[in-house]
Amino acid sequence: MQEAAVWATDLAGLPPPRRGKVRDVYDLGETLLLVATDRLSAYDHVLRPAIPGKGKVLTQLSTFWFGQLGDSVPNHLLATDPADFPAAVRPHAALLAGRAVLVRKTAVVPFECVARGYLAGSGFREYRQSGRVCGIELPPGLALASRLPAPIFTPATKAETGHDENVDFATFARGVTAATGETAAAGGATLPERLRDLTLALYERGAARAAERDLILADTKFEFGLLRTAGGGEGAGGAGEDRIGKPGGAGSASDSAALTDRLLLIDEALTPDSSRYWDVAYWKPGEEPASFDKQFVRNWLDASGWDHQSPPPELPPDVVLGTRDRYVEAFRRLTGREPDL
Repeated sequence: MQEAAVWATDLAGLPPPRRGKVRDVYDLGETLLLVATDRLSAYDHVLRPAIPGKGKVLTQLSTFWFGQLGDSVPNHLLATDPADFPAAVRPHAALLAGRAVLVRKTAVVPFECVARGYLAGSGFREYRQSGRVCGIELPPGLALASRLPAPIFTPATKAETGHDENVDFATFARGVTAATGETAAAGGATLPERLRDLTLALYERGAARAAERDLILADTKFEFGLLRTAGGGEGAGGAGEDRIGKPGGAGSASDSAALTDRLLLIDEALTPDSSRYWDVAYWKPGEEPASFDKQFVRNWLDASGWDHQSPPPELPPDVVLGTRDRYVEAFRRLTGREPDL
């Protein structure tokens, strides 16, 4: 029997959560409890109904990828087994198993770090208008789903309301430096340069594993945070973690020597929510690829006639099931095992 979907959580004995589009975030003082619900968002709207088991797939796949990428960048994970959660959380172990993690608090870099190896989504729309993506000039004549000559870094703002906005590297660099006060990273690179290079390196590793499993990783987004240092001030509140840039806090220039040790991969990693995965057997430039991600839902919404502004239509049962099946298949192919649902 399929487990009922989890739309939201309210865990007795814990402070009220901050609810994002997908996650409920509980501030436990020194740490955060991230609970992935089964909510699904598209076009900046949260859709109904929830997708049963989706939160578990996202959490377990992120945990897998954090482990795979740990030799390239540390991450925010502290515990994934409810038995290792704080005492106040453990009474909720049955609900949280497989869908919650305990993480370090960080000061979040206020940009999404996006890598693209293929042309799709907002990148394709921007290319059709200007021949560029985030200021990067691309060859003429590329079609939807075309493979790019080399992966590109296309950062985006993290909008609290409305749409995220793609920006060029210069805008990204100014914003990161202004928010963090950081001026140097490993080997003399600036923090923005380190974020760009790390994003592309992580994408390459994800794409290589996906290719071994007959998948194309078309694009993905990562989020990063900086650990607060001893004696640093508390950042201004935001998004369940600190924002950066408060003088004397995690982003102060005096901490720059230890930047590499303080930079963490956070949030999620290489999931169907944060990435485009295509079936290599059905990939053909110029056509919408068969996908294992949210594009299936976006396509249904586009075909429904919805205007993307009014409340979205309710997803029919076949779209709910089709979405779940695609997420589970992505997990199965990438990890070689079944998710614990």
